[in-house]
Amino acid sequence: MSYGASAYAKVAHVALPPREAEAAVLLKAAGKLQALGSEVTSGTALNEALVFNQRVWTILAAAVTDPANPIPDEIRTGISRLSIYVFRTIVDTMIEPNREKIESLVSLNNHIAAGLQGDPGASA
Repeated sequence: MSYGASAYAKVAHVALPPREAEAAVLLKAAGKLQALGSEVTSGTALNEALVFNQRVWTILAAAVTDPANPIPDEIRTGISRLSIYVFRTIVDTMIEPNREKIESLVSLNNHIAAGLQGDPGASA
């Protein structure tokens, strides 16, 4: 990528509204998991994708538990519960990798991203 295009990409990322930035990061995490392919085996690629997803969800969980966050309580509770599910699934996948667990994480990331983008009915 040329220097100009790279600089533009960085500014475009910074200029995204918070919900769009969150959606973009969730989609990136989903993409890393999908890139593992149909044969999911233990290894560096799996660990990197799972750790990236874990970081994303750690940030989301921290944001919704911040008392200054104006999100309604039912949404806070929902995201907190989803975070727990994601963390458990990540650990379980690290121990015993399989495609169904990865697909579950991908689907969840895609659906949350669609909701953040204003399309809660999307079948991502």
